[in-house]
Amino acid sequence: MKDNGPITGEQIADQLSLTRATLRPDLAILTMAGYLDARPRVGYFYTGKTGTQLLTENLNKIFVKDYQSIPVVVNENVSVYDAIVTMFLEDVGTLFVVDANTYLVGVLSRKDLLRASIGKQELSTLPVNIIMTRMPNITVCEKDDQLIAVAKDLIHKQIDSVPVIKKTEKGDLEVIGRITKTNITKAFVALADEY
Repeated sequence: MKDNGPITGEQIADQLSLTRATLRPDLAILTMAGYLDARPRVGYFYTGKTGTQLLTENLNKIFVKDYQSIPVVVNENVSVYDAIVTMFLEDVGTLFVVDANTYLVGVLSRKDLLRASIGKQELSTLPVNIIMTRMPNITVCEKDDQLIAVAKDLIHKQIDSVPVIKKTEKGDLEVIGRITKTNITKAFVALADEY
């Protein structure tokens, strides 16, 4: 196909001494994978794309909404002790902190909770809003963002997870999901399974 394209399925079958029915599944796979393109009444031709280029194209088609999971939130007035319990019961590494209107105001990581528990403070009376990371120092994403962009943020900022937010008319941030390293790993495994 590199040398003779565009070429019809019938011409390929003749050159390989095969039937069109025998070739049809292979041509379909190569076309779906992006190595070939097919035009009606014209034939098949080689796209010239490498495996890396095709992988990059596919990565750019994966969005946050396809892999986001349910967020784990706590109120800003919850005690550090209760936040630690929530983190262990929910088996997460990050908690998203919301105000009375359920809008995002902070993030709690394992490190934040560990740092607070090492001190001599009373964890059952210390509210999480004292130790949390506050806006605007929180990395967020939206459901229509590319997953690869969020993955780059996680690596660059050395964080485990980001809240998926929806902006209100007033500019407040409603937490509607989360993206974690595990979500991203699932996406990459699913992509590998497609090939």
